[in-house]
Amino acid sequence: MSWDRPFDQPVPLPNGTAARTLRDAGNYIRKLPTSEHDTPEWRLAVQMLIDAAEDRGPMLFAKMGIQRATERYTGPQGKVPSSPRRKLKTSR
Repeated sequence: MSWDRPFDQPVPLPNGTAARTLRDAGNYIRKLPTSEHDTPEWRLAVQMLIDAAEDRGPMLFAKMGIQRATERYTGPQGKVPSSPRRKLKTSR
């Protein structure tokens, strides 16, 4: 198993850094809050990383998994969407 396998190009991450290896991507995912990394997008990304590290899947799939999961939070253009303001219900 080799977590030091590099991506062909670094994968930009929402925190402003870039994942250059499978290990970098895995470390980023481990630091996410549980509610975030338990989403289907991140679970798929983790599976693709494990497959690539164990030579059971291509690096391209691992890269695509990370990109798809990060797009959920940043959008396809890499910008973090503004959260809409919600009005709280008041009890009367």
